[in-house]
Amino acid sequence: MKLTGYVDGSTQPDLTLTPEVCIIGSGAGGAVAAHELVTSGREVLVVEEGGNHTRRDFHMLEGEAYPQLYQEAGQRTTKDLSIVIMQGRAVGGTTVVNWTTCFRTPPEVLDHWRVHHGVVGVDTAALDPHWAAVEERLNIHKVPEALMNRNNRLLYEGCKALGWDVDTTRRNQKGCKQSGYCGMGCPVDAKQSMLITYLPDAVNKGASVLSRCRIDRLRIERGEVVEAQGTLLDAPGLRPTGKSVSIRAKKFVLSAGSIGTPAILLRSGIENPAVGRRTFLHPVVVSVGVYDDLVLSCYGAPQSAASHQFAHRGDKVGFVLEAAPLHPVLMAACTPGLGPNHRAAMELFPRVAVHIALCIDGFHPDEPGGVVGVHASGAPYLDYRSGPRIQEAMREAQQRMAEVQFATGARSVMTLHDPVLMLNDRSEIPRLKDASFAPLDVFMVTAHVMGGCALGEDPRHAVVRSEDLRAHDVKNLHVVDGSVFPTSLGVNPQLSIYGLARLASSRMAASWARG
Repeated sequence: MKLTGYVDGSTQPDLTLTPEVCIIGSGAGGAVAAHELVTSGREVLVVEEGGNHTRRDFHMLEGEAYPQLYQEAGQRTTKDLSIVIMQGRAVGGTTVVNWTTCFRTPPEVLDHWRVHHGVVGVDTAALDPHWAAVEERLNIHKVPEALMNRNNRLLYEGCKALGWDVDTTRRNQKGCKQSGYCGMGCPVDAKQSMLITYLPDAVNKGASVLSRCRIDRLRIERGEVVEAQGTLLDAPGLRPTGKSVSIRAKKFVLSAGSIGTPAILLRSGIENPAVGRRTFLHPVVVSVGVYDDLVLSCYGAPQSAASHQFAHRGDKVGFVLEAAPLHPVLMAACTPGLGPNHRAAMELFPRVAVHIALCIDGFHPDEPGGVVGVHASGAPYLDYRSGPRIQEAMREAQQRMAEVQFATGARSVMTLHDPVLMLNDRSEIPRLKDASFAPLDVFMVTAHVMGGCALGEDPRHAVVRSEDLRAHDVKNLHVVDGSVFPTSLGVNPQLSIYGLARLASSRMAASWARG
């Protein structure tokens, strides 16, 4: 059977499909790979566990968006419950719900991969033309200072006042209405996500997309994938419909993300010991500045300023300062306390600025990252512990963010410890030196999961080879997503994934054409 265009798996009978190329996952990696491969003349099927939602479904309501567009309804966490992991689950993947921040991979990160992880052929010179092409297609441009909302402007002006490096970011948007609800799907299609760019581009060239289809395992024989076996899900994506799918393709591309991709390989019995290991995050700690006048961080471009002043701290873990949008349900879920204390905090909603520090994980020998595993049910988990280096970085970052907020006139600054630590002026910042940043003592979150299927030339430590992200042990299987990063990035990862996906899939297409 052959599918055409977009197909909702929740309405389908048992399926047996035989495309030339099967791509599992429709986010930053899978969508770009789909477009490049169908452009090269390949017959491409994209399979996605999430639903196919469009702007007509995006009502700027958190109660709808989290269950509709996020893994585990926005409640995914690390195994010990200490870090909330915000990942998309929809046609278009996390690009549908991210905050549009675009950075190229820093050259020093690529150099580190070459020197310490045996990565070859993936450098700035190789990636530059692919980043340029993506930036043009996605309308990625630098944010003018005049368009920063107050939340971001407070970060920007505070860093400037302290003499720290800070700049506006670049965003993938066209005709943004400044609603501030990027995390709930763009209701005006201004966000140039995979949902409205590379996926429809690929479909217009003949690719097909099957949504509400969960791939359970790959059947591998004599070093090749011969079949992907999956389950069709109901319309909300909560339960199997009782129907299955069998996909028998010549080539398979895994693009299910840094938790989903290793989980599929583990369920498939892949014996490479590197699968699921060295999974890194940008663990985030939050600072809440309370101001006398309105901030309304729920409106405007969610991230338009960033400071890399502390990204490189030698033997210590670096961190990046950014701003985060705040909406009522999100604030309620993140704010510690119960009863009157929680209510009092929520009443501050219109007047708080929310700044975050992203810790840069994976660049020190004693940082092993986390491990992806699967429960007996087959559901994935991430066992990740924030060790002493990360905790030191969080403690330092919490102090630095308080400096920024007091420098811009904050009346007080709150942490998300339980109970909350409240600082009433800058003289109290030293109190944070004694605060605990151990797991579960302070709220931590991340939207960036990287690694778990690292690229590199040594199959003892890497899952895929550098050149075209082909699995070392399976000759017709490629991995094209953030799971191939050997470390975290120190920047928001979407543009890194786009560029690497375009580079790798162009190399795939050339190699396949040669036979």
